[in-house]
Amino acid sequence: MNIPCYHVNAVQCRGYCSSTARRYLRWDQHVTVSCPASKSGNYRPRLSSPLGAILRHNLIHSLSLRYLLIVPVLLAIATAVVLFQHSDTNIYMLYSQCHARSRVPWLSHVPLLGTPSCFLVSFFGEAAASLRSSAILSVIFSFLAGLLTVSTVEAARICNGPSILIAYPTGLWLIFDLIGGAFVWELIIIPAFFHRSRKIITSRRQDLPISDTLSTHPILGESMRHLARTSETLAIPVAVALGFVVPSALMLTHTSPITVLIWLLFPVWTTFFRQSVRKLTTLPLARWSESWQDSLHLESSTLALARVYLLPILCSVVSQILLLWSLYQPDDRKEMTRSTLKFITIDAFFVGLTVLYWILVEAGWKVAAVMVFTSTVLGPGAGICLGWVYREATLNLTGASESGVTVVVVGGDPRGREEGAEAGEDTPLLR
Repeated sequence: MNIPCYHVNAVQCRGYCSSTARRYLRWDQHVTVSCPASKSGNYRPRLSSPLGAILRHNLIHSLSLRYLLIVPVLLAIATAVVLFQHSDTNIYMLYSQCHARSRVPWLSHVPLLGTPSCFLVSFFGEAAASLRSSAILSVIFSFLAGLLTVSTVEAARICNGPSILIAYPTGLWLIFDLIGGAFVWELIIIPAFFHRSRKIITSRRQDLPISDTLSTHPILGESMRHLARTSETLAIPVAVALGFVVPSALMLTHTSPITVLIWLLFPVWTTFFRQSVRKLTTLPLARWSESWQDSLHLESSTLALARVYLLPILCSVVSQILLLWSLYQPDDRKEMTRSTLKFITIDAFFVGLTVLYWILVEAGWKVAAVMVFTSTVLGPGAGICLGWVYREATLNLTGASESGVTVVVVGGDPRGREEGAEAGEDTPLLR
């Protein structure tokens, strides 16, 4: 079946193909749409069965934002209830000691911030005061390392640039670390990502006049999922390594008020090292300084992908081995250590559930299953990283999955709209 298409750009043709196939074709038919927007003129939608369409039907495409946020709100309520049920007098006694300035005198005597700062330092210090608790914390920290890497990667993508909450995560990570815990992910970060995804999907479904749109447009550009700069593939792993992994290792191996205080400020260190590396790559003396400023689709480069995600995966595997080893050692946790560690473990558990729901909504149950399986085998840090790579391979923000139609454009150069180049025979324009 051949259908002429009179739209002048590929995105409009994409919508035309989807609607045409939805109206006129059975699920087992194929259609070729003749379109002047590409040199070859062939658009070949691949149609699937209704069952296959349902299996690939992600919630982010069909549910409005208000319905998507029901689960995070319920998770926040559950977090508050569980934390309240597992609270005990040890936590209150710890705060009372700081308020009486009997713990960490050099910190507790600081006006205004002395008591809460002393409490946070003492809280995490007590949580890491034994071998078993340090092994458990290493697993939690490896998960946070993977989550921090994923969060920073998403902050560096072109499509998330207009969202302040996503593109500048330092403040939210500080609130998460110092005050909010899982509530920050459940009530702020995840809703921000859902809101951004819904906005992109809604905009790309509309027949907008985008023939002159740059490829780096944050919503309609073909490079919207690219990192804004290639230098991010160096800046992100260095920032995570020096800003989070090193302070975490210092805190677990040499627990003291100083090392705990340094660890508590890891969002600041991470941002500082990331910005510093990005600045260094712009210096004229830096080799390949120009190429570092080009955009890059991270998942298309195996070397860049390994550079970004290798460290949190290795940390996750090592922490998993350490935890299994510690289970065969005598449990040396004291009562205060058990109380504080229980709070941290519950909080991390609900963060994990929230991230799992995030992946389930945007990428489907298969990606969520991959994350759960790899987290069980290699640790939660590896699970979030490997699951995120798989998520990117299956992510669809065009809404085409709603009808079970995937439009493949043959011909066209992604630079065509930006530089006026003609479409080529071998390069796919849209997928």
